[in-house]
Parts: sequence; C-alpha cells; structure tokens
Amino acid sequence: MTASTDTAAAFGSPAPVLSYSPVVLSVPGRPVDLQVRVSAPATGTGLPVILLSHGHGGSNNLSSLNGYAPIANLWAAAGFVVIQPTHLSSRTLSRQLADTPGAPFFWRSRAEDMSHILDRLDEIEKTVPQLAGRIDHDKIAVAGHSLGGHTASLLLGARSADPDTGEEVNLTEPRIKVGVLLAAPGRGGDILNGPMAEMVPFFNSTDFSTMATPTLVVAGDQDDSKHFTDVGPDWHTDPYRLAPAPKTLLTLFGAEHLLGGISGYDADETTDESPERVAALARLTSAYLRTQFQPDDHAWQAACEALTTGADPAGQVESK
Repeated sequence: MTASTDTAAAFGSPAPVLSYSPVVLSVPGRPVDLQVRVSAPATGTGLPVILLSHGHGGSNNLSSLNGYAPIANLWAAAGFVVIQPTHLSSRTLSRQLADTPGAPFFWRSRAEDMSHILDRLDEIEKTVPQLAGRIDHDKIAVAGHSLGGHTASLLLGARSADPDTGEEVNLTEPRIKVGVLLAAPGRGGDILNGPMAEMVPFFNSTDFSTMATPTLVVAGDQDDSKHFTDVGPDWHTDPYRLAPAPKTLLTLFGAEHLLGGISGYDADETTDESPERVAALARLTSAYLRTQFQPDDHAWQAACEALTTGADPAGQVESK
C-alpha cells in the first residue's frame, strides 16, 4: 500500500503489517535503554510516522511496547509507521525504577522519549528489516492515550509547571506536525478533586492555550474519570475547548476510557469492549492524519460521512 492509497482500503480487507521489536536505543542519562516496537505496512513508500505514547493502566504489558496492538495494527495497515516506546512509567519497569527520580509517572521523561526517537529515526529505519528508505521524515504525528495523551499534549505545545520547582516546562517538539489525543486528561486546578488527584500534581498546571499544533481530540461520552475529577466526561474535551485553532473534537458515542479496547484484546480494564468502535476510531484517526499530511486527500471528509452520519453513527465531530 502506498502512502496515497485511500485509507478505506485498509479497513475493507486485511492488509499485511510488519512488526519488529525491540529496537533498543541507548540514551545517555536514561536509567534503562529506550526500547521501541515498530509496525509498518508491508509495502509502500513515503510512509508517515505515528509516535504512540501508552497510558498507565492496571495491566503490566499493555503499558509498554507490547500494548495497543488493536489500534497500532490498524494504523499500520492504513499506511503509517507506528513507533511505540516503553516509557519509564511502564509497569514492566516499576519495581526496577521505583526509587528513581520522577517515579512512578516520569511525566517529563515520557515526552523526552519521543524526541530521542526522532533524533534516531534514521537508525530505527535502518534497523527494522524491509523499512529502509520507506519513511517520510517530514510527516510526523504523535498520538497518546490517557497519560499518553498528557505526554502528547506537551509535545504538541501545551505547557506545565514542574510541581517540584514551579518552573514552566516547554517540551514542544517542532518536528511533530499533527497530533491525536485519545481520552487525554483535561485541565487541572480545583476541579482535580478525585481520590487520585494528589498523585498527579503535574496535571494541575497544564496550559492548553499554547497547544497550537493541529490536533484531533478524541473523547468518549461515557468516559467519567471520577478518580480525578467530578466534572464528568467533558473533562476529556478540555484539550479541544481550551486550545487554539485548528482543533477537531471527535466524541465517540458509548465509549468509556479504553474507547472500545484500543490498548489490548480482551483486556480487563476495557469496560466498553467493541471491536467495531476500535475499527471506526482507527479509520477516523487515520483519515484525519492523512488529510492533515495531504490536504488534497479527502479521506477525512469521506470517513466522517461514513461513520458519523446515518442511523447508527459512531460519534460526532466538531471543529474550530
């Protein structure tokens, strides 16, 4: 499949996908090597890249390069190279890194991982069999789910104050041209009144007003994160409402925090399991990214017409 192929083709019939892991990158000062999984379509050139930041969650391997196969495979089948790091916050590393500064969430390191990957993209491309010469290094997107959504927000331009020093932290990555936030956390302050709010002080000062990069914000209309706030599902729409244009909001009907099960097949934490919802989400997000990278490609309009209209829409879309 070439980069210009209509994304609908990837969802009409299975498309071969290559997956390779781990690619091991030694990063000076990082307490363990940075390990990534790379998934890509078996054919095609000029392939755009999606950097995928995992969430935290209750399972071990889902918060690592071994998670998010349902969405990563569909993105790769649609013509993207998907790169998934194991962040230091991964539960696979929690015992090993329990006493490391920044534990357990490593909010700053998570964003820095993505910049390290982009610094070494040539090396990654040459390491993965059959991938050399097939990536378009100018077409870079970031996607993140849950805590990974916070990571992606920072890379897209949102700011946060270091809770230890009060210093504003700017982790904007200019090589990233577009983003997808999946069930990302919203604003902080007094509305962070849930039982887990004190565990994430870096959420308190998130400022979306500087997040200027084009972004698709995906929220489930049943995603009520009471452990953080009593605002309800609308909290996850904050990155859309509080950030400057251009932004698009996709609200998925009936979706809870795992958006149908994007992090793993038959996962315990998926309270709204729906392969159909995951497929719709993959098609819509792929189409959004395709059109962002190729404005003359009408994949986004076609996907919206197919999946957000009619008698049984997957969700609704608004833009600014």
